[in-house]
Amino acid sequence: MKKLIICAICAICGITTANAQGKFGHVNTQEIIQAMPEYSKAKTEIDALQAQYEADLKSMQDELQKKGEAFDKEQATLPDNIKQRRQQELQDMYQKIQQSYQDNQQALAKASQEKMSAIQGKVLEAIKAVGQAGGFVYIMEDNSLPFISTTLSTDVTAQVKTKLGLK
Repeated sequence: MKKLIICAICAICGITTANAQGKFGHVNTQEIIQAMPEYSKAKTEIDALQAQYEADLKSMQDELQKKGEAFDKEQATLPDNIKQRRQQELQDMYQKIQQSYQDNQQALAKASQEKMSAIQGKVLEAIKAVGQAGGFVYIMEDNSLPFISTTLSTDVTAQVKTKLGLK
């Protein structure tokens, strides 16, 4: 009877251990994101927005430079009150350019973050679906850890790409 109980306990422990050892996976989300058409579209839109902001700033800087050169040429002949007013105008223009640059950088960062969060959300959902379908305990980012054993962990990058309809 004792042997039967010990065998039953060993069998239960063996089953529990077998169930506790799940499958582990790793994925390269950067590779997946870069393969997505949404990423290419978002990058193109962000690049276009950045080019537009740069062109706007360039025209503002050119205008400031023209007015500065004109002021330098005629400042000796201007009365003090007009000279001070023009200097203030130039200073205001310079501050406006600085503020525009900061506003543009914030708008660009916000647009980039909004576009990328939608893409990352889509990738995350695909990773979850692959993980659930494949019975994985964990799926970790490939580049987030110093070492991932490729013999004990499965690379699910291709499965996630397939789930998203990518090549």
